[in-house]
Amino acid sequence: MDAGTLIAAEDKQDSGSNQPKDGQPRDGGQSGEPAPRGKEARPAAERKRARNLSEDKRFKLFSGTANPELARKIAQHIGVTVGEAKLQRFADGEVYFQLLENVRGVDVFVVQPTCYPVDQHLVELFIMIDALKRASAARITVVVPYYGYARQDRKDRPRVAISAKLVADLLTTAGANRALFVDLHAAQIQGFFDIPVDHLFASPVLVSYFRELNLPNLTVVSPDAGGVERARFFAQKMGAPLAIVDKRRTDMNVAEVMHVIGDVEGQTCLIIDDIIDTAGTLVKTVDALIAAGAGAVYACASHPVLSGPAIDRIANSRLEQVVVTDTIPLREPAQKLMAVSGDAQKLPKIKVLTISGLLGAAIESIHMETSVSSLFN
Repeated sequence: MDAGTLIAAEDKQDSGSNQPKDGQPRDGGQSGEPAPRGKEARPAAERKRARNLSEDKRFKLFSGTANPELARKIAQHIGVTVGEAKLQRFADGEVYFQLLENVRGVDVFVVQPTCYPVDQHLVELFIMIDALKRASAARITVVVPYYGYARQDRKDRPRVAISAKLVADLLTTAGANRALFVDLHAAQIQGFFDIPVDHLFASPVLVSYFRELNLPNLTVVSPDAGGVERARFFAQKMGAPLAIVDKRRTDMNVAEVMHVIGDVEGQTCLIIDDIIDTAGTLVKTVDALIAAGAGAVYACASHPVLSGPAIDRIANSRLEQVVVTDTIPLREPAQKLMAVSGDAQKLPKIKVLTISGLLGAAIESIHMETSVSSLFN
Protein backbone atom coordinates (compact mmCIF):
# COMPACT_ATOMS: atom_id res chain seq x y z
CA MET A 1 0.00 0.00 0.00
CA ASP A 2 1.31 3.44 -0.89
CA ALA A 3 2.57 5.64 1.91
CA GLY A 4 -0.02 7.98 3.26
CA THR A 5 -2.99 5.89 2.14
CA LEU A 6 -5.87 5.76 4.56
CA ILE A 7 -6.47 2.25 5.82
CA ALA A 8 -10.23 2.33 5.47
CA ALA A 9 -13.23 4.37 4.55
CA GLU A 10 -14.91 6.65 7.04
CA ASP A 11 -17.14 4.93 9.55
CA LYS A 12 -20.53 6.38 8.73
CA GLN A 13 -22.35 5.08 11.76
CA ASP A 14 -24.30 7.83 13.41
CA SER A 15 -23.06 8.42 16.93
CA GLY A 16 -26.65 9.05 17.94
CA SER A 17 -27.90 10.29 21.26
CA ASN A 18 -27.45 8.91 24.72
CA GLN A 19 -31.23 8.59 24.92
CA PRO A 20 -32.91 5.38 23.67
CA LYS A 21 -35.39 5.51 20.78
CA ASP A 22 -38.46 5.31 23.03
CA GLY A 23 -37.38 8.47 24.83
CA GLN A 24 -37.28 6.80 28.23
CA PRO A 25 -34.25 7.26 30.51
CA ARG A 26 -31.62 4.54 30.64
CA ASP A 27 -31.07 2.29 33.63
CA GLY A 28 -29.83 4.31 36.53
CA GLY A 29 -31.52 7.48 35.18
CA GLN A 30 -34.01 9.66 37.06
CA SER A 31 -37.07 7.75 35.89
CA GLY A 32 -38.43 7.15 39.34
CA GLU A 33 -38.73 3.42 38.59
CA PRO A 34 -36.52 0.81 40.27
CA ALA A 35 -33.72 -0.73 38.21
CA PRO A 36 -34.43 -4.25 36.91
CA ARG A 37 -33.34 -7.10 39.16
CA GLY A 38 -32.75 -10.83 38.87
CA LYS A 39 -32.96 -12.25 35.33
CA GLU A 40 -33.86 -8.85 33.90
CA ALA A 41 -30.70 -7.19 35.23
CA ARG A 42 -27.64 -7.28 32.91
CA PRO A 43 -24.06 -6.00 33.28
CA ALA A 44 -23.55 -2.44 32.06
CA ALA A 45 -21.21 -3.55 29.27
CA GLU A 46 -23.82 -6.03 28.01
CA ARG A 47 -26.61 -3.46 28.12
CA LYS A 48 -24.55 -1.18 25.88
CA ARG A 49 -23.85 -3.94 23.39
CA ALA A 50 -26.34 -4.16 20.53
CA ARG A 51 -27.07 -7.53 18.98
CA ASN A 52 -26.62 -5.93 15.55
CA LEU A 53 -22.97 -4.89 15.26
CA SER A 54 -23.81 -2.18 12.73
CA GLU A 55 -25.69 -0.39 15.53
CA ASP A 56 -23.19 -1.20 18.28
CA LYS A 57 -21.20 1.85 19.31
CA ARG A 58 -18.98 -0.31 21.52
CA PHE A 59 -17.53 -2.29 18.61
CA LYS A 60 -14.92 -1.27 16.03
CA LEU A 61 -12.80 -3.12 13.49
CA PHE A 62 -9.46 -1.78 12.24
CA SER A 63 -6.96 -3.04 9.69
CA GLY A 64 -3.25 -2.66 9.05
CA THR A 65 -1.66 -2.74 5.61
CA ALA A 66 -0.96 -6.49 5.53
CA ASN A 67 -4.36 -7.61 4.18
CA PRO A 68 -6.90 -4.77 4.02
CA GLU A 69 -9.03 -6.69 1.51
CA LEU A 70 -9.66 -9.47 4.02
CA ALA A 71 -10.55 -6.87 6.66
CA ARG A 72 -13.08 -5.31 4.27
CA LYS A 73 -14.64 -8.71 3.61
CA ILE A 74 -14.90 -9.42 7.34
CA ALA A 75 -16.48 -6.00 7.90
CA GLN A 76 -18.96 -6.64 5.10
CA HIS A 77 -19.84 -10.04 6.56
CA ILE A 78 -20.66 -8.63 10.01
CA GLY A 79 -22.31 -5.48 8.66
CA VAL A 80 -19.87 -2.77 9.75
CA THR A 81 -17.28 -0.52 8.14
CA VAL A 82 -13.56 -0.68 8.83
CA GLY A 83 -12.49 1.98 11.31
CA GLU A 84 -10.86 5.14 10.00
CA ALA A 85 -7.14 5.49 10.66
CA LYS A 86 -4.03 6.87 9.01
CA LEU A 87 -0.87 4.82 8.60
CA GLN A 88 2.15 6.41 6.96
CA ARG A 89 5.91 5.92 6.83
CA PHE A 90 8.61 8.48 7.35
CA ALA A 91 11.45 8.75 4.86
CA ASP A 92 13.60 6.41 6.95
CA GLY A 93 10.84 3.76 7.11
CA GLU A 94 9.48 4.47 10.58
CA VAL A 95 5.76 3.80 11.02
CA TYR A 96 3.34 6.62 11.87
CA PHE A 97 -0.15 5.57 12.96
CA GLN A 98 -3.07 7.72 14.05
CA LEU A 99 -6.63 6.77 14.94
CA LEU A 100 -9.11 9.13 13.32
CA GLU A 101 -12.07 8.23 15.49
CA ASN A 102 -12.86 7.77 19.16
CA VAL A 103 -12.27 4.31 20.65
CA ARG A 104 -12.60 5.10 24.36
CA GLY A 105 -14.39 2.22 26.06
CA VAL A 106 -14.74 0.33 22.76
CA ASP A 107 -14.19 -3.37 22.07
CA VAL A 108 -11.63 -3.17 19.24
CA PHE A 109 -10.50 -5.86 16.79
CA VAL A 110 -7.34 -5.35 14.69
CA VAL A 111 -6.88 -7.47 11.54
CA GLN A 112 -3.21 -7.86 10.63
CA PRO A 113 -1.59 -11.09 9.40
CA THR A 114 2.18 -11.06 9.82
CA CYS A 115 2.98 -11.96 6.22
CA TYR A 116 5.76 -10.67 3.95
CA PRO A 117 7.43 -8.37 4.85
CA VAL A 118 6.96 -10.03 8.23
CA ASP A 119 8.96 -7.64 10.42
CA GLN A 120 7.33 -4.55 8.90
CA HIS A 121 3.82 -5.86 9.50
CA LEU A 122 4.70 -6.96 13.04
CA VAL A 123 5.94 -3.47 13.94
CA GLU A 124 2.79 -1.95 12.42
CA LEU A 125 0.70 -4.24 14.62
CA PHE A 126 2.64 -3.33 17.77
CA ILE A 127 2.23 0.39 17.08
CA MET A 128 -1.48 0.04 16.31
CA ILE A 129 -2.01 -1.84 19.58
CA ASP A 130 -0.11 0.82 21.51
CA ALA A 131 -2.17 3.61 19.93
CA LEU A 132 -5.41 1.83 20.81
CA LYS A 133 -4.26 1.20 24.38
CA ARG A 134 -3.31 4.87 24.85
CA ALA A 135 -6.68 5.88 23.35
CA SER A 136 -8.39 3.96 26.20
CA ALA A 137 -9.91 1.10 24.20
CA ALA A 138 -11.78 -1.22 26.57
CA ARG A 139 -10.39 -4.39 25.00
CA ILE A 140 -7.97 -5.01 22.11
CA THR A 141 -8.24 -8.28 20.20
CA VAL A 142 -5.56 -8.96 17.58
CA VAL A 143 -6.89 -10.95 14.62
CA VAL A 144 -3.80 -12.56 13.09
CA PRO A 145 -4.89 -14.97 10.34
CA TYR A 146 -1.23 -15.87 9.67
CA TYR A 147 1.14 -15.91 12.64
CA GLY A 148 4.71 -15.21 11.51
CA TYR A 149 7.66 -16.88 13.23
CA ALA A 150 5.40 -19.81 14.16
CA ARG A 151 7.87 -22.30 12.70
CA GLN A 152 10.46 -21.30 15.30
CA ASP A 153 8.55 -22.76 18.23
CA ARG A 154 11.27 -24.83 19.95
CA LYS A 155 15.01 -25.27 20.29
CA ASP A 156 15.68 -27.90 17.63
CA ARG A 157 19.34 -26.88 17.39
CA PRO A 158 21.84 -25.43 19.86
CA ARG A 159 21.86 -21.66 20.46
CA VAL A 160 18.70 -20.77 18.52
CA ALA A 161 15.84 -18.47 19.52
CA ILE A 162 12.24 -19.51 20.18
CA SER A 163 10.84 -16.67 18.11
CA ALA A 164 7.21 -17.78 18.34
CA LYS A 165 7.34 -17.20 22.10
CA LEU A 166 9.11 -13.86 21.68
CA VAL A 167 6.41 -12.55 19.31
CA ALA A 168 3.73 -13.73 21.76
CA ASP A 169 5.41 -11.78 24.56
CA LEU A 170 5.72 -8.67 22.39
CA LEU A 171 2.04 -8.73 21.44
CA THR A 172 1.05 -9.02 25.09
CA THR A 173 3.47 -6.31 26.20
CA ALA A 174 2.20 -3.97 23.48
CA GLY A 175 -1.25 -4.20 25.05
CA ALA A 176 -3.24 -6.96 23.32
CA ASN A 177 -5.94 -8.40 25.59
CA ARG A 178 -6.97 -11.30 23.38
CA ALA A 179 -5.76 -13.05 20.20
CA LEU A 180 -7.48 -14.83 17.32
CA PHE A 181 -5.44 -17.06 15.00
CA VAL A 182 -6.05 -19.38 12.06
CA ASP A 183 -4.16 -22.68 11.69
CA LEU A 184 -1.12 -22.10 13.85
CA HIS A 185 1.86 -24.11 12.65
CA ALA A 186 1.85 -25.86 16.03
CA ALA A 187 -1.23 -25.77 18.29
CA GLN A 188 0.91 -25.55 21.42
CA ILE A 189 1.90 -22.00 20.45
CA GLN A 190 -1.32 -21.01 22.23
CA GLY A 191 0.50 -21.81 25.46
CA PHE A 192 3.07 -19.10 24.75
CA PHE A 193 0.41 -16.47 25.45
CA ASP A 194 -0.69 -15.23 28.87
CA ILE A 195 -3.90 -13.82 27.34
CA PRO A 196 -6.95 -15.71 26.01
CA VAL A 197 -6.36 -17.24 22.56
CA ASP A 198 -8.92 -18.51 20.06
CA HIS A 199 -7.46 -20.87 17.47
CA LEU A 200 -9.58 -21.41 14.35
CA PHE A 201 -9.06 -23.87 11.52
CA ALA A 202 -9.58 -23.18 7.82
CA SER A 203 -10.55 -26.82 7.26
CA PRO A 204 -14.35 -26.18 7.24
CA VAL A 205 -13.90 -23.87 4.24
CA LEU A 206 -11.53 -26.27 2.47
CA VAL A 207 -13.62 -29.37 3.24
CA SER A 208 -16.72 -27.68 1.80
CA TYR A 209 -14.89 -26.92 -1.46
CA PHE A 210 -13.53 -30.44 -1.94
CA ARG A 211 -16.88 -32.01 -1.08
CA GLU A 212 -18.40 -30.04 -3.93
CA LEU A 213 -15.50 -31.08 -6.17
CA ASN A 214 -16.35 -34.72 -5.35
CA LEU A 215 -12.98 -36.22 -6.30
CA PRO A 216 -13.10 -39.98 -7.05
CA ASN A 217 -11.09 -42.51 -5.02
CA LEU A 218 -9.83 -39.82 -2.69
CA THR A 219 -6.90 -40.35 -0.30
CA VAL A 220 -5.82 -37.54 2.02
CA VAL A 221 -2.03 -37.20 2.35
CA SER A 222 0.06 -35.62 5.08
CA PRO A 223 3.37 -34.33 3.64
CA ASP A 224 5.20 -35.07 6.92
CA ALA A 225 4.73 -36.66 10.31
CA GLY A 226 4.04 -33.30 11.97
CA GLY A 227 0.92 -32.75 9.88
CA VAL A 228 -0.71 -36.12 10.55
CA GLU A 229 -3.25 -34.77 13.04
CA ARG A 230 -4.37 -32.08 10.60
CA ALA A 231 -4.61 -34.55 7.72
CA ARG A 232 -6.43 -37.14 9.85
CA PHE A 233 -9.09 -34.59 10.80
CA PHE A 234 -9.51 -33.67 7.13
CA ALA A 235 -9.71 -37.34 6.10
CA GLN A 236 -12.42 -38.02 8.68
CA LYS A 237 -14.49 -35.11 7.40
CA MET A 238 -14.08 -36.31 3.80
CA GLY A 239 -14.61 -39.99 4.67
CA ALA A 240 -11.32 -40.86 2.97
CA PRO A 241 -8.28 -42.98 3.90
CA LEU A 242 -5.03 -41.40 5.08
CA ALA A 243 -1.48 -41.68 3.72
CA ILE A 244 1.75 -40.16 5.02
CA VAL A 245 4.91 -39.10 3.21
CA ASP A 246 8.08 -39.73 5.21
CA LYS A 247 10.32 -36.71 4.76
CA ARG A 248 13.82 -35.88 5.90
CA ARG A 249 14.66 -32.17 6.05
CA THR A 250 18.31 -31.51 5.22
CA ASP A 251 18.31 -27.72 5.68
CA MET A 252 15.92 -24.78 6.06
CA ASN A 253 13.45 -24.73 3.12
CA VAL A 254 15.09 -27.90 1.74
CA ALA A 255 13.44 -31.29 2.09
CA GLU A 256 14.11 -34.77 0.73
CA VAL A 257 11.14 -37.09 0.39
CA MET A 258 11.88 -40.67 1.40
CA HIS A 259 8.82 -42.83 0.80
CA VAL A 260 5.03 -43.02 0.98
CA ILE A 261 3.31 -44.80 3.89
CA GLY A 262 -0.06 -46.08 2.70
CA ASP A 263 -1.61 -47.31 -0.53
CA VAL A 264 -2.08 -44.55 -3.10
CA GLU A 265 -1.98 -46.57 -6.30
CA GLY A 266 -4.79 -45.46 -8.62
CA GLN A 267 -6.02 -42.96 -6.02
CA THR A 268 -6.73 -39.25 -6.26
CA CYS A 269 -4.44 -37.77 -3.63
CA LEU A 270 -5.11 -34.58 -1.70
CA ILE A 271 -2.09 -33.13 0.13
CA ILE A 272 -3.01 -31.19 3.28
CA ASP A 273 -0.61 -28.63 4.78
CA ASP A 274 -0.83 -25.41 6.76
CA ILE A 275 1.81 -23.39 4.86
CA ILE A 276 3.15 -23.42 1.30
CA ASP A 277 6.39 -21.46 1.42
CA THR A 278 8.92 -22.28 -1.31
CA ALA A 279 6.82 -25.32 -2.40
CA GLY A 280 9.91 -27.55 -2.31
CA THR A 281 8.25 -30.03 0.05
CA LEU A 282 5.03 -29.88 -1.95
CA VAL A 283 6.45 -30.72 -5.39
CA LYS A 284 8.67 -33.49 -3.99
CA THR A 285 5.64 -34.95 -2.26
CA VAL A 286 3.77 -34.83 -5.57
CA ASP A 287 6.65 -36.64 -7.32
CA ALA A 288 6.70 -39.32 -4.61
CA LEU A 289 2.95 -39.88 -4.89
CA ILE A 290 3.04 -40.10 -8.69
CA ALA A 291 5.94 -42.55 -8.46
CA ALA A 292 3.86 -44.62 -6.04
CA GLY A 293 1.06 -44.87 -8.61
CA ALA A 294 -1.28 -42.00 -7.71
CA GLY A 295 -3.65 -41.10 -10.52
CA ALA A 296 -3.98 -37.37 -9.77
CA VAL A 297 -2.70 -35.06 -7.05
CA TYR A 298 -4.34 -31.98 -5.55
CA ALA A 299 -3.07 -29.82 -2.69
CA CYS A 300 -4.54 -27.36 -0.22
CA ALA A 301 -3.09 -25.12 2.45
CA SER A 302 -4.32 -22.37 4.73
CA HIS A 303 -1.45 -19.92 4.21
CA PRO A 304 -0.11 -19.21 0.69
CA VAL A 305 3.26 -17.70 1.58
CA LEU A 306 4.56 -18.69 -1.90
CA SER A 307 8.03 -17.19 -1.58
CA GLY A 308 11.05 -17.57 -3.86
CA PRO A 309 10.57 -20.17 -6.61
CA ALA A 310 7.20 -21.40 -5.28
CA ILE A 311 5.06 -20.19 -8.18
CA ASP A 312 7.38 -21.61 -10.85
CA ARG A 313 7.55 -24.91 -9.02
CA ILE A 314 3.77 -25.16 -8.77
CA ALA A 315 3.23 -24.11 -12.38
CA ASN A 316 5.69 -26.74 -13.64
CA SER A 317 4.56 -29.50 -11.29
CA ARG A 318 2.12 -32.34 -11.95
CA LEU A 319 -0.40 -30.87 -9.51
CA GLU A 320 -3.97 -30.63 -10.77
CA GLN A 321 -4.83 -27.70 -8.50
CA VAL A 322 -3.62 -25.89 -5.38
CA VAL A 323 -6.35 -24.50 -3.13
CA VAL A 324 -5.45 -21.85 -0.56
CA THR A 325 -7.25 -19.30 1.61
CA ASP A 326 -6.94 -15.53 1.81
CA THR A 327 -5.33 -15.42 5.27
CA ILE A 328 -2.58 -13.51 3.48
CA PRO A 329 -2.79 -11.86 0.04
CA LEU A 330 -1.08 -13.50 -2.90
CA ARG A 331 2.22 -11.78 -3.61
CA GLU A 332 2.86 -9.83 -6.81
CA PRO A 333 4.82 -12.57 -8.65
CA ALA A 334 1.93 -14.97 -8.09
CA GLN A 335 -0.59 -12.40 -9.28
CA LYS A 336 1.37 -11.76 -12.49
CA LEU A 337 1.51 -15.45 -13.29
CA MET A 338 -2.15 -15.87 -12.43
CA ALA A 339 -3.12 -13.06 -14.80
CA VAL A 340 -1.82 -14.99 -17.83
CA SER A 341 -4.69 -17.47 -18.03
CA GLY A 342 -7.55 -14.98 -17.87
CA ASP A 343 -9.42 -17.33 -15.52
CA ALA A 344 -11.61 -15.93 -12.74
CA GLN A 345 -8.92 -17.00 -10.29
CA LYS A 346 -6.24 -15.94 -12.83
CA LEU A 347 -4.37 -19.25 -12.74
CA PRO A 348 -6.11 -22.61 -13.12
CA LYS A 349 -3.67 -24.33 -10.80
CA ILE A 350 -4.40 -21.93 -7.92
CA LYS A 351 -7.76 -21.23 -6.33
CA VAL A 352 -8.28 -18.86 -3.41
CA LEU A 353 -11.11 -19.36 -0.90
CA THR A 354 -12.08 -16.67 1.58
CA ILE A 355 -12.22 -17.26 5.34
CA SER A 356 -13.85 -13.89 6.01
CA GLY A 357 -17.10 -15.57 7.05
CA LEU A 358 -15.30 -17.82 9.53
CA LEU A 359 -13.37 -14.91 11.05
CA GLY A 360 -16.45 -12.69 11.04
CA ALA A 361 -18.46 -15.29 12.96
CA ALA A 362 -15.62 -15.67 15.48
CA ILE A 363 -15.35 -11.91 15.97
CA GLU A 364 -19.10 -11.65 16.55
CA SER A 365 -18.99 -14.47 19.11
CA ILE A 366 -16.04 -12.94 20.97
CA HIS A 367 -17.71 -9.53 21.10
CA MET A 368 -21.06 -10.95 22.18
CA GLU A 369 -19.26 -13.21 24.66
CA THR A 370 -20.81 -16.38 23.27
CA SER A 371 -19.10 -19.70 22.56
CA VAL A 372 -16.56 -19.89 19.73
CA SER A 373 -16.01 -23.64 20.11
CA SER A 374 -18.46 -24.54 17.34
CA LEU A 375 -16.17 -22.78 14.86
CA PHE A 376 -13.11 -24.80 15.88
CA ASN A 377 -14.39 -27.75 13.87
